[in-house]
Amino acid sequence: MEYGIPVPKFSVAQTPEEAIQFSEEIGYPVVLKVVSPQVVHKTDVGGVITGLGDSKEVGDAYQRILANVKKNAPDAKVVGMLVEEMAPPSTEVIIGATRNPQFGPVLMFGLGGILVEILKDVSFRVAPINPSDALEMITELKAYPILKGYRNQPPADIDALLEILLKVSSLVTERPEISGVDLNPVLVYEKGAKAVDARVSLG
Repeated sequence: MEYGIPVPKFSVAQTPEEAIQFSEEIGYPVVLKVVSPQVVHKTDVGGVITGLGDSKEVGDAYQRILANVKKNAPDAKVVGMLVEEMAPPSTEVIIGATRNPQFGPVLMFGLGGILVEILKDVSFRVAPINPSDALEMITELKAYPILKGYRNQPPADIDALLEILLKVSSLVTERPEISGVDLNPVLVYEKGAKAVDARVSLG
């Protein structure tokens, strides 16, 4: 990404053979995700298969995703498949931004995955933000103790999250054509973080 937001290694394949070739280059295990302008929530249509460990699994997954999308979203045009390095599991957070007609770009931070939908534990700030705003966004979550390191969980790399928040702030401030950004989940480790799924809307 131009703004330096950390993401896993990836390539877009247009055939099963290409998907296998890219998987070999990236290194197993990999994830396959459908690429289609009409499919926003890929998992809802069976458009994501994770943990693929060899060329046969990748080839089979490619065909299975095509069949799933044809069945669940028959009008969707499939552009190809995203072949992505499978990031090790870790604490998930969500970082997003929307453009408010009154305030302009507004940033959002919360625990990611399904937790954000269940707990509604999120913080907001009007962009642009500075490092102390970003730190407040993280520390004011009720779930902040999880990020600080809980029981046998190592602490998350808060500096890496600050960095991503500041980069998303710059992105939406400098690019008025962007109406929304959704990085979900961002996997945060003891050292570093990676946005493993991203959606950018133009408005």
